[in-house]
Amino acid sequence: MVRVTGRPVTLRRGASPAGLLLLAAAAAWVWVVTRWGGMEAMPGTMGLSLPAFLAVWTLMMAAMMLPATAPVGALYARTITLHRTPRMVVFTVGYLLVWAAAGLPVYGLAVGLGRVEYLPASAGTAVAATLFAVNGVYQLTPLKDRCLARCRSPIALMLRYASYAGPSRDLRAGAHHGAFCLGCCWSLMVLLAAFGVMNLWAMVALTAVITTEKLAPAGHLVARVVGIASIALAVAVFWFPALAPGLTGGGMAGM
Repeated sequence: MVRVTGRPVTLRRGASPAGLLLLAAAAAWVWVVTRWGGMEAMPGTMGLSLPAFLAVWTLMMAAMMLPATAPVGALYARTITLHRTPRMVVFTVGYLLVWAAAGLPVYGLAVGLGRVEYLPASAGTAVAATLFAVNGVYQLTPLKDRCLARCRSPIALMLRYASYAGPSRDLRAGAHHGAFCLGCCWSLMVLLAAFGVMNLWAMVALTAVITTEKLAPAGHLVARVVGIASIALAVAVFWFPALAPGLTGGGMAGM
């Protein structure tokens, strides 16, 4: 019998599938650091076309999201009896496709925010405050709680995925779980617009927040603390514009 609790999933077996996801995340981090490590925080799309932006965005999401997804991937792998490795690759592809699709509105947002640099400095500060406030409020909503609960204790999702039939099962399962992760973390990703899309220190900090929310015993409380802190930043940025270097020209290096 499987008992559903409010605690995050921890597994003693299935380390190989989790290891594959962590290896993919590590490879993505290596690429991001070596390719963009010295970039200054800047608004907009960094001069990238839509296809290039989506490729970079997807690699960023792989680096940031896969570490917290590894335990769920290991749990899903236990439902697979044959061809485990290639099917886990398909599951991961389905998961990342959701985040790749999320890159489309992010690109539109980045295009719009790229024009902030031509406006008075106060405009960038106001936009940054709005982004901090949006994240802070969302972190405290029931929808955030619901999505985070599914990511922290996904046993019910595993039972649902067991009912999927056909060759698209792994792709559908990965995409479905990716949708819950998107619902859980989209507002945190929006903060990259304030910090600078390729600000690696911000990426590291947000990855730590996401992983702690999903895997730590008190992760749901961490989400609320982050929400309150984000609301505080929405106020503080008017006095300290450098808190949002991606929109206020704080000049914070990528790493």
